Amino acid sequence: MTTGTAAERLRAILAEPGCIQAPGVFDAVSALLLERAGFRVGHLSGAIASAVGLGLPDLGYLHGSDIAALAARVTAVTDLPIIADADTGYGNALHARRTTEQYARVGLAGLHLEDQVNPKRCGHMAGKDVIETDEAVGKVRAAVEADTGLVVIARTDAMSVLGMDAAIDRAGRFAEAGADLVFIEGVTDAERLAQAHAALPDAEFMVNISEADPKLDPLVPAVLAQYGVKIAIYPVAPLLAAAKATAAVYEAIKTEGHAKSTDRLAWDELTTLLGQPDLLDLETRYS
Repeated sequence: MTTGTAAERLRAILAEPGCIQAPGVFDAVSALLLERAGFRVGHLSGAIASAVGLGLPDLGYLHGSDIAALAARVTAVTDLPIIADADTGYGNALHARRTTEQYARVGLAGLHLEDQVNPKRCGHMAGKDVIETDEAVGKVRAAVEADTGLVVIARTDAMSVLGMDAAIDRAGRFAEAGADLVFIEGVTDAERLAQAHAALPDAEFMVNISEADPKLDPLVPAVLAQYGVKIAIYPVAPLLAAAKATAAVYEAIKTEGHAKSTDRLAWDELTTLLGQPDLLDLETRYS
């Protein structure tokens, strides 16, 4: 039996030493599989929510209500703390505050909020732009002062637009505004992580280990922890794997007439994951 809110459970995990891995989830089944795999924290990406919910790329089509609706289906089946993408907060500081409140209501544990202009773009795409620092700080402060208890992670996309020094400066301002962690988009390598950690020794960082970055050479959690990284998210890999497996099943059905040649979860394994045996026992009790 779990105790406390999802945010309280996440804060307890973050108080432990080391870097926490938070792989992506995109529906109830993936959340159950993540829990079964033994992970303690999950992540819900805006890009992934846009893909599975809207069938659209990460070009600002999504709203916080879309993510909240998907998150509600995830948090209904797992007690794992889930961190969700809040993109730009979907407007000004008031909208960022309301998004934070909405995320708390659906049982999320934390969020990350970025400083891109609206409509935003995927962090690994060209053509991004960022809002003024003071406006970005105001959004972070609004999320913190919503007083929901959610872990607030402040992301800056300034490195690719204004350079590393500006990104570090923004991250420091976000930490001063009350962000629990800071997230400098695009900084995953040891050299720049060391630079950020040296400039902000008291800050804790989140990094994005994403296949959306074709040049990424991922560092392992033990190494990331040396640079003050507290959370490493893996938002894209699970859906990419699921999509490839699904495509292979469709191809087998088309060419072979069935899917027996493909690697699939057994039906009984899925129904057990979903809790069917216990529910059938319960049904018998009431019959």
